[in-house]
Parts: sequence; structure tokens; C-alpha cells
Amino acid sequence: MKTKHRIYYITLFSVVLLGLIATGMFQFWPHSIESTADWSLDRHSVHDASLVGLPVSNPIPERGDLSCRMHTCFDVYRCSYNPKNRIKVRLRFVDEVGVPISSTGLSREYNDLLSAISDSEFYTHDITRACLFVPSIDVLNQNSLRIRKTAQALAMLPRWDKGMNHLLFNMLPGGPPDYNTALDVPRDRALLAGGGFSTWTYRQGYDVSIPVYSPLSAGVELPERQPGPRRYFILSSQTAIHREYRAELERLKEENEEALLLLDKCSNLSQGAASARKRCYKGQVFNYPRILQESPFCVVLRGARLGQATLSDVLQAGCVPVLDWKRASVVIPEEKLPEMYTILKSIPHRQVEEMQRQARWFWDAYFSSMKAISITTLQIINDRIYPCAARTELYSMPLYLIPPRSPGFTAVVLTYDRIESLFRVITEISKVPSLAKLLVVWNNLNKSPPDDSLWPKIAVPLKVVRTKENKLSNRFFPYDEIETEAVLAIDDDIIMLTSDELQFGYEWRELPDRLVGYLGRLHLWDHKMGKWKYESEWTNEVSMVLTGAAFYHKCFNYLDTYKMPGDIKNWVDAHMNSEDIAMNFLVVTPRKKFKCPECRSECINKFASVFGTMPLKVVEHRADPVLYKDDFPEKLKSFPNIGSL
Repeated sequence: MKTKHRIYYITLFSVVLLGLIATGMFQFWPHSIESTADWSLDRHSVHDASLVGLPVSNPIPERGDLSCRMHTCFDVYRCSYNPKNRIKVRLRFVDEVGVPISSTGLSREYNDLLSAISDSEFYTHDITRACLFVPSIDVLNQNSLRIRKTAQALAMLPRWDKGMNHLLFNMLPGGPPDYNTALDVPRDRALLAGGGFSTWTYRQGYDVSIPVYSPLSAGVELPERQPGPRRYFILSSQTAIHREYRAELERLKEENEEALLLLDKCSNLSQGAASARKRCYKGQVFNYPRILQESPFCVVLRGARLGQATLSDVLQAGCVPVLDWKRASVVIPEEKLPEMYTILKSIPHRQVEEMQRQARWFWDAYFSSMKAISITTLQIINDRIYPCAARTELYSMPLYLIPPRSPGFTAVVLTYDRIESLFRVITEISKVPSLAKLLVVWNNLNKSPPDDSLWPKIAVPLKVVRTKENKLSNRFFPYDEIETEAVLAIDDDIIMLTSDELQFGYEWRELPDRLVGYLGRLHLWDHKMGKWKYESEWTNEVSMVLTGAAFYHKCFNYLDTYKMPGDIKNWVDAHMNSEDIAMNFLVVTPRKKFKCPECRSECINKFASVFGTMPLKVVEHRADPVLYKDDFPEKLKSFPNIGSL
């Protein structure tokens, strides 16, 4: 028995020892998983850089506070009010005299980033006006950092104040063997603009998720190519993907032959910048990233790090990435990789072309340069501090890139004097798990709202706003009380919707630049009369969602109130009608229909003439939850209480 125990402990000790040796070798062995040779390492300096000495014995900050949010770790009062609603950013420069914190110095990419900020409308040289500080300490690539020395350099910065109102940029976080998805440098409460966050390390509404810049293709001019047929159907160009993924792609290649091009490193070329811009398949050499333009779909798989510079190359080529973003990509779970070809073949050609355009648009707007990445990051932070008011060109930036300030949605109930039905609506809405706040817009100037003691007792804040005029457009005013990105506009007589139906409608967050609701309508062209006609009868087609019950992004309140073209807003207020149709001219997408006897053709023609076009699009669409009609136990359904039409 003792001999058996001795053998067991010797074996256990050997396994642990071998594990430690393997970990040590992996820590210091050169890695092909994450190549950083493409990052420029030339040392530069930014103009007008003031230097600060770095003491050797400086203290180290605490690790990043995962509980940080804008209201807890960011002092918005430093930003104060200014007429342009724009934050002011100051750069902080640090000398590395006697204490090198990086093996490479200031990278070309970070120098470009600092220069872009100093040349932007956000920059100020007046430190008393600055509310956000960006240090000159380059932490873009963790592979080149001395973690402890970098942390000390941060801690000694004037006004560091435990990282309050400081912003760090990092694209390659973590290191072997675990490759953490956020920068390992202790940074107190500093905001992190990072590439490759996971759901565990990303602090919702505080950090900023940025793309990983691709220096490899920065010097390559790829003219935008019109969407259409390509030489290949699927293309994979990553050179260090997991062997299981590689094996699965090779199997797909065997099944679909010339439709799939599977590229890898060129083993027969000498290493260097020239070979980095080449990819090979069985001895055949292709120019990279130009070859990406020869396929409508490009596979983007995660490596040791979640963030991949390949995504930037793919978008620049106008190739639709597979396994990434939703709007300009196709999201396929990794376990469904064997079905990838079949899934992609099922996508309509017209949709593929639109996604190709979106892919290139993403690259031009957000990936193309360090300037684009840095300025977009500052704009996102600016929108958090000055929500909506700072951004009038909402259509130029997809709303799902604007980070939420608060989770859930705010229900805005427009009412006049229907107290009984109002209370029923409030009671039903309060059962929705994602409800964050309920705002009642009291439009009755001649009658006061009920006493506080009479209102339904609910678990979320309830606020009553008394208006100065009885106008339907009051429902779309950008009230300060609306802190969530999602708004549910609902009338005080919509008592037929269940809490499950309302919760399901909150799936709007997958399409936050759309109007998602329950009351559908249609516009038609009357050839005999030569004008547009409003259709309230039941059809399979819809082109409008009435805002008696609909989800939308709160920034459309700002657009409706301050940016509505022509005299549409005055027309709506004067006629006490069609405020919902006016909103549809800003944004549209349907869900479910109710019959309504009204016919409002006049306003459609009025709005179309003001807009100079007819933006409404006729679609056939209905969204229902999974297992909606299936014969499954109710407890297995996410939304069991969904009514039928």
C-alpha cells in the first residue's frame, strides 16, 4: 500500500514539474500565434511635448477596477458646460530617463494617435479646461511593455488621481500563456480603449471597444470595388489559426473545391516585410491583402487574442467577415463551422452586396487609420458626457456603436386624463424585467396628475412630467430623465400587450437604428389620384410602425425635436395628428399589427414633399420568439405569454 502511495505522489510531482517547465518554455518561446513584427517600432516624438521626470521608486497603481462606470470613476464636473458640448483633451508626456518602461519606445502607431488628438477639435493646451487626459505612455502592444515600470510611470503622472478621467489605448492585451483580454498593466480607474475585450473584462458603458489596427495593410492602396460576383466564394487568409479550425476548413475545401480558397504562410519565401504581404496555397503565391477582394466572404477566426487585425484587412477589401459583427458580417457559432458553406449560400445575393458595401464603409469610417480610431473613441466618450446633443450626424454612425449609459429601457407613456387605463398600462409594463424607468408625460394643462399615493407601486423609478402645451410631439422630447438608449413609446390605452410581448420587443437592441413595434401600417401609391395613400387595412405588407407601442433609440427624440426637416413638426402640432408617421420618416421597421379606422393620406404626401423623397420601404416581415408555436412546456419558452394575431 505504501509503495502504491509513493508511486502516486512521484507521478503527481512529475506531472506538476513538467507543467511548470512547459509553461516557462511557452512564456519565453517565440510565438507564431500572435505576430507583432508588423508593428512599427521606430521612436518618434510629438510636437510641443513637455517632459516630466520618472522616479525609480514610484508606487504602483491598483489593478483596473471592474466595477467602474461613468458615474462612479469619471468626474463629469471637470468637463463643465461649453456651448459646443465637446470634451477637452490634454496630452500628458513622460520622460523615460534612467527607467525604460518599454523595449521599443514610442511606436509609430501611437505617435500617429497622439498627433491626431493634438490636431483635433477635442485638444486643449489649457490644463484647467481639460476633462480627459491621454498619457504619452505607449501601451498599444503589451508584448513590448515592462508591466511594473509602466504602472509606475502612470502613477507618477500629475493629476493621475487614481486614474480618474485618464484614457489608455491598448490593442494587443495580455500575454502567454493565458492571454488576458484586457491590459495587464495596473491602471486604477483609468478608462481603457481596448481591442479584444471579453464579456468578463469589458466594463459596460465605461471602456471603449476599438478595432485592432493593421499596420500590414496601411501602406496598401485598395480601391473600392463594386459589389458583385467574385472568383471565390469563401476565403481564409489567417496564418496562425488553431489546428482544429484549419482541419475543418480543409475539409470544407475538399467538399467545395474551387469555391473556397484556403491560404497560409509562404514557406518558400524569405522572412521580411515583403513576405508578410504574401499568402500561399500549394506553392501558388497571392498578394495580400489584395487577394481578399476576390471573395464576397472572408473567414475571421479568433486566435490567442480575441481582437484580430485581420478584420481590418477584410473590411478594407470589402469582403464580408464571417464569425464577427452582425451588420456587415455573418455571425456563425464556431461549432457550426462545418455548415458554413451551406449557411452562406442561403443568403440572398442582394443582401450580400449590401453587406459588402457596409464592410468597406466600416473600414473607411473606423479602421482605416490611427486617427480614425482615436477620434471615434473620443467621440464615443463625448456622447456619454453630452448624450445626443453632441451628435447631429447620427446617420453617419451606426447607433449600435454608441455605447449605452444605462441598461434596459425607459417607457414613455403619453396621457391626458384616462387614469384607469393609464394605471393598467403602468402595472403591466412594470412586470417587464428590462424596464429601467417609467416616464409619464402629462399633457392635460387643465387638470393635475393624481396624488402620489394613488399611483401604482412599482419597483422602478416613476416620474411624471407636466408639459407646458398639449402637443402630441411631447412624447418625443429628449427628456433628461431618459438615461437608457432604448425608449418604449406607448399610449395610455394600449392595455392588450403582455409583459412577455413587451420584453420580446426589447430585442430591438439587435437593430437599434430601427423602429421596432407592434402596430403596423402601409403606404400605397394611388395611380388614379397620382399621390400617396395611407392604408389601414390588414395586409401582408407593412411600411410603417405606429408609435402607440414601439421601441426606438433615444437619439431620435433629439432628431425629431430639433432636426425634423421643414415645417413638419409645426404641421403635426397644429393638426394634432400623424406624429408617428413623421417619426417613421426618420426610422422604420415593423413587428405586429392592429386594425385602425384612421386614414391619414394627407400627411404622408405632406411629409414626402418636405423630405423631397419617399423614404418608407414596403416589407413583409414578422418576428416571433423561438418555440413560439411549438408544442413545448411553457417553462422552456423565453416568452410564454405571447398572443396570436
